[in-house]
Amino acid sequence: MSARSARSAPGRRVGDRAATDLVGYLLRLGDDALIAAQRLAEWSSRAPEMEEDIALTNIALDQLGAARALLTYAGELEGAGRDEDDLAYLRTDREFANCLLVELPNGDFAVTMAKLLFLAAYQHPLYGWLAGSADDRLAGIAAKARKESAYHLEHAALWTVRLGDGTDESHRRMRAAVDEVWPYTHELFATDDLLERLDKAGVAVNPAAVRDGWLDTVEKVLDEATLTRPVDGWTPGGGRRGLHTEHLSYLLAEMQVVHRAHPGATW
Repeated sequence: MSARSARSAPGRRVGDRAATDLVGYLLRLGDDALIAAQRLAEWSSRAPEMEEDIALTNIALDQLGAARALLTYAGELEGAGRDEDDLAYLRTDREFANCLLVELPNGDFAVTMAKLLFLAAYQHPLYGWLAGSADDRLAGIAAKARKESAYHLEHAALWTVRLGDGTDESHRRMRAAVDEVWPYTHELFATDDLLERLDKAGVAVNPAAVRDGWLDTVEKVLDEATLTRPVDGWTPGGGRRGLHTEHLSYLLAEMQVVHRAHPGATW
């Protein structure tokens, strides 16, 4: 069964490998966006200036919009009766497939900008490729998300340069942030059998294929910010398999508490 035919049969229970793989991939993409949105939303009313408060909130809403579209599609294709709310609010941390990068605490403003820079530099080319996916619906979601991620990348790059090439204190903080977050970027480009099958089918792209472009983009920003690319070393991972840091459990407890306290409630 092709990815296109799997897409055209919403509500069916997944029974074949192609559809099961697509659901798994949609959850990875959707969970990345959902957890990134939750973290960015934590800056609401706390950003260093009013314009930045609005900017980060808007970026969070962009990520949330992409998450909703991806999780809705995953639920329909799965055919188990779960919608976007079920997938967002009723799964445990072991059932989430987001990368570790997005679940890391915000830290200071420099850490948040480093996280956003690395994530946006990854999402932008990834969504660009997925806009030509063999799966029409995924392609449509990606085409919209790609336009939004271009702004996210620009915004994070401007702040990285502003802080890195600013005062001694801002440079120190931005350098420390890049060093702290860098190890978690390697997981973005890890591959597995699911990704290889979807890549072969033309539905997804092996993330290793976008790493060179990502690295080129990131190194240009770091160079302009007078920052040195960290040396590769420790490479934590496991998020795609449901093995997360302790930070995700606390994040989900806050994000899911109202829904779990009032199951089945509607507006």
